[in-house]
Amino acid sequence: MTATIVLVGLAVGTYGLKAAAPVLLGGRPLPERLVRVAQLLPAALLGALVVVSTISDEAALQIDARLVGIGAAAVALWRKAPFVVVVLVAAAATAVARL
Repeated sequence: MTATIVLVGLAVGTYGLKAAAPVLLGGRPLPERLVRVAQLLPAALLGALVVVSTISDEAALQIDARLVGIGAAAVALWRKAPFVVVVLVAAAATAVARL
């Protein structure tokens, strides 16, 4: 539960900063470095949410077949597979690991 609260807080803070920047800058463009960081934050938060929900069970780590599926999905993404293929590879790897 604590991890969920932290992730929700980070997401709200990220989008709050993203919304506040144009107001505070008064129409001036954001620095290029800040634009690149702001574009990467939602993906990083989603990745953190996937990892936390995959390997945590309340207050303890839970290493099981889901981690095998995440690993297979990561390899498929690394190989530039389409999204549907990534999902199918992850599901198949998880199913095989649960056998």
